[in-house]
Amino acid sequence: MGCLVSHLAAKFAFFPPSPPTYQIKTRGDSTPVAVYTSNSIPLTVEEGSLDVLLLDTKSGNKIVAFYLKNPYARLTLLYSHGNAADLGQLFDLFLQLKANLRVNLMGYDYSGYGASTGKPSESNTYADIEAVYECLQTEYGVSQEDLVLYGQSVGSGPTLHLAAKLPRLRGVVLHSGILSGLRVVCHVKCTLCFDIYKNVNKIRKVKCPTLVIHGTEDEVVNLLHGNGLWKMAKDAYEPLWIKGGGHCNLELYPEYIRHLCRFIHEMETITTKTRLSKIKPTLRLPKKSKSNRDTPSSCTNPCGCCCIKTRQAECLKCRKPPCLKCSDCFKANCCILNWKCGCCLWRKPTCSDVKLPKCPACLRCGCFACSRNCINCSCW
Repeated sequence: MGCLVSHLAAKFAFFPPSPPTYQIKTRGDSTPVAVYTSNSIPLTVEEGSLDVLLLDTKSGNKIVAFYLKNPYARLTLLYSHGNAADLGQLFDLFLQLKANLRVNLMGYDYSGYGASTGKPSESNTYADIEAVYECLQTEYGVSQEDLVLYGQSVGSGPTLHLAAKLPRLRGVVLHSGILSGLRVVCHVKCTLCFDIYKNVNKIRKVKCPTLVIHGTEDEVVNLLHGNGLWKMAKDAYEPLWIKGGGHCNLELYPEYIRHLCRFIHEMETITTKTRLSKIKPTLRLPKKSKSNRDTPSSCTNPCGCCCIKTRQAECLKCRKPPCLKCSDCFKANCCILNWKCGCCLWRKPTCSDVKLPKCPACLRCGCFACSRNCINCSCW
């Protein structure tokens, strides 16, 4: 029964344009090129700034992706579109986002959309975005630290699926996102096993800053979905509730691009130190006991110490040993400190077992430990 309901939910979730708004043709050099279905005009931009890609997914499908390059970009935007559009319809929007946000942009069609093979389903969209992310890593050298995921409507599903797996992701944008598939159809408060796109569970696993954009008059996905995602986000960015905005027209409002530009700019300038300070509280690190800090577990010295801390000089002018024998200890061929001199700077240990090989490179910060750690020796 659950599989049947899930299949029916998927039927209502995906509406690929028919016929597709673009086609893929091959040039003489076997390079794929996209052309509009209506007039066979190529989807073109500046020379060399658009790559048309055919990617294999783990589901066995071959999907189409567009990679738009911006020479001034510091970040890459991975765009997952809604359930009733394909790359041909979104191409002009991609050009605007690439220019206004100063990002490289990767857009892709789900299995069964546009010129992509296969049939649309929840599992296939997950395989699709994973294939695109792998392409960004291997072909373009994009790391998760330089990646922002963007999901519109149903695209919030694969977006959060991938974001939950990438702890060092730079940011996430949820545009008219959904809490889950069934929650769009009926207002249920619990998550059922046959529900699709359970974003209500995955949003809690996202560790990076999350921007939620939603229209107050959205007739397809109620504003409650966007508000719920924003409240459950661990690192929620200031949301954008577009007054009077619907489900498919938010890009027409000036505040949309203005707020999105501010978010991308802050993601560009955020420092590694700031990101680590936010991620560190979520990590489960083992607690160190006082005994472990005082006596390292790797110590093999019977005295209970593994390095020697020297005594400070008795006077400020005494920067080096006052005897000639001590001066020999600073030569490059010296490996053992001369404990017999008894000068005011170096103090002889009380046990004969404390003999550590030393060289001039180890003489730092008044400590003769090769590990550069100062621990009081119990035999002094």
